[in-house]
Amino acid sequence: MLVLPVSLLLFVQWPLRELVQAYSREANDVAQWLFALYVGIAVTYATRRHSHLAADALARRYPVPVRARLARIASLLVLLPWSLFILYAAWPALSQSVLQLESFPETFNPGYFLIKLGVWLLALLVLLQVVLDVLLGPGRERD
Repeated sequence: MLVLPVSLLLFVQWPLRELVQAYSREANDVAQWLFALYVGIAVTYATRRHSHLAADALARRYPVPVRARLARIASLLVLLPWSLFILYAAWPALSQSVLQLESFPETFNPGYFLIKLGVWLLALLVLLQVVLDVLLGPGRERD
């Protein structure tokens, strides 16, 4: 849903810069924070739906219970520590940025804090996905 506005904003940068000679930086700034929020949500959603690219040519040969067990182990050993680290390490910068409503450094347009929020949102959604994978098993989420 956010792909169309991001694409449109990136597309109109050139006409705004060359023909209107204004607002191209503003369009770029809005596109950046929309893209950050989009990636924060879309990566986790694609993982939940198993619609992302995966290097599982070898794993496809394993029986389904073995693949499910490997996915749970990988979630616990890789995704859980990564998401907890990002949530912990990014929190001070994120909270300060949100409290100050940090602006973009080059244009001073508001909204830069949303990019940092997108990183934190991605890590939080990954953590929630780990909880679902461990409790319900991979691919068995409740919709």
